[in-house]
Amino acid sequence: MASLGLAPRKPTALFRPIHTVFVPPHPQARHRGRSGPRRRRGGRDLRAHAGRLREGRDEAAGESAVASVSAAPAPADESLLALARRDPSDALAVGRADAPVVMIEYSDFQCPFCGQFARETKPELLRSYVDKGVLRIEWRSFPVFGEESEQAALAGWAAGQQKKFWPFHDVAYSKPRERNAGEFSAENLIDMAREAGITDIERFQADMASDKARSAVQKDREEGYNLGVTSTPAFLINGRPILGAQPTATFDEAVEAAAKAAGR
Repeated sequence: MASLGLAPRKPTALFRPIHTVFVPPHPQARHRGRSGPRRRRGGRDLRAHAGRLREGRDEAAGESAVASVSAAPAPADESLLALARRDPSDALAVGRADAPVVMIEYSDFQCPFCGQFARETKPELLRSYVDKGVLRIEWRSFPVFGEESEQAALAGWAAGQQKKFWPFHDVAYSKPRERNAGEFSAENLIDMAREAGITDIERFQADMASDKARSAVQKDREEGYNLGVTSTPAFLINGRPILGAQPTATFDEAVEAAAKAAGR
């Protein structure tokens, strides 16, 4: 994993960070002379969404969980709606595949605001919307804080191969953890896997080290880069962007508006 401390590539208009998380150069950057993949044209060119966003303010200097929220919902963009995979076999998703609303979450297991969302807001969304068939949540690995983030993302994918991604997710986010201080070492990841109920640890380790795991993480990361994600957590709710661990009410409003637009 490339070292941090380099300026992130300029995001598209879809996500505009207020508090900055430095994103390592894209793995293909050395071949392209830039710090990210080339932006796709056509439906994936998201510059036209600039007018749909408004910027928020930091709650505390340099450490705000709030970054930006989209303005009142515009008609759903088909290219953004198409990012929802709706795969019934997706181990990194929860909720009905045919739910009227899909929330895509780009997160890093070392991100403190991702942990805040996981502990404070996600349980409410599960009770209020996922359990009622209104919402589906699809996780995307977006490791930005270095090697421990990368290894944690691989571990999450490996946990999913034994249908334990969400228990692993809950263990990893169960408490605030110091970043890049060994919290996500190989030994600790195995301990988290056991706590999450994973019984075949040898398979877990093999899956973590597999090309399939790295390809899956890279696919998610490419998707985020193409949207202009530079900080975590970042969300799309039926194409509506929300950046940061916003208050639960912000997610309630976005989900309910999307459900209404979908005829629910």
